[in-house]
Amino acid sequence: MTTETGAAVSTRGLVKRYGATTALHGLDLDIPRGSVFGMIGPNGAGKTTTMRLLLDIIRPTAGALDVLGRSPRDGGAELRRRIGYLPGELHLGTRVKGRELLAHYAEISGPVRPGAVDDLADRLGVDLGRPVRSLSKGNKQKVGLIQAFMHEPELLVLDEPTSGLDPLVQQEFHAMLHEAKAKGQTVFLSSHVLSEVQQTAHEIAILKEGRIVERSTVAALRENAVRHVKVVVAEADAADARAALDSLPGVAGLAAAPNGAGTVALSATLDAHVDAFVKAVARLDVIDLTMEEPDLEEMVLAYYGTDVSSTAEPVEADRTAAKR
Repeated sequence: MTTETGAAVSTRGLVKRYGATTALHGLDLDIPRGSVFGMIGPNGAGKTTTMRLLLDIIRPTAGALDVLGRSPRDGGAELRRRIGYLPGELHLGTRVKGRELLAHYAEISGPVRPGAVDDLADRLGVDLGRPVRSLSKGNKQKVGLIQAFMHEPELLVLDEPTSGLDPLVQQEFHAMLHEAKAKGQTVFLSSHVLSEVQQTAHEIAILKEGRIVERSTVAALRENAVRHVKVVVAEADAADARAALDSLPGVAGLAAAPNGAGTVALSATLDAHVDAFVKAVARLDVIDLTMEEPDLEEMVLAYYGTDVSSTAEPVEADRTAAKR
């Protein structure tokens, strides 16, 4: 494991064009060593293009990039052996058994600790004695995760890593990420769903149409995210309660509806002004109060706008693993 400090990944003015289509518009990105960094965005936002550029699977139209202190173009096989890569489109149609395929990758990636492959297979619940082509999508994804993790690389680049995994396996995968970070490895993962990233990443970048529109810690996003609140009061107190809440900063969309048994439910959305809201509610005769967890997905969708079904990114020839 490297002891170098600074960024594990750094890009400046990174541009990628496919003919008349620009997939990345001058991307500036720094991922600290030993961190778990998430990139989220809808299909076509540029996530996969960014990762392929870091692995030298494709090359930039303009700009500079540095991975583990090296240029991907100049680093060659030596640099790629320090990286574990899981592509977003994993093609494992081979007739060989999972164990044989992973042994082949181990010869390319470098030393793999004895027992590491079996440990990972047990954790993820995949039978490596079966031909890979006979495995389900979820089990093929598990084989892909094993090949990325098994040589304990300095940098893990994981494109939509939970695709096809059931919830229990996703929890095990999250544990693997926490362990990787504890060992000083750097993780760069992408997803189009925030909930897949927020459980493990400390910092995220929101990508839209090839541009970073927001970069923040998950904690900061949570503080500023919209909360849905509901206050139930007696029908006789509804007018006073509505007036008190309607004047508060950060309260929007206040509405009232009968709640049965002579009560009224006041519902609204609330931004970061939680303290003022709680103090105002404390002065009311409240029958019931509900404040949901911050809806980070809703906040992220606001960056995307209404169209979250962009055309997929142009695809050049991909590889199963970044170990050529």
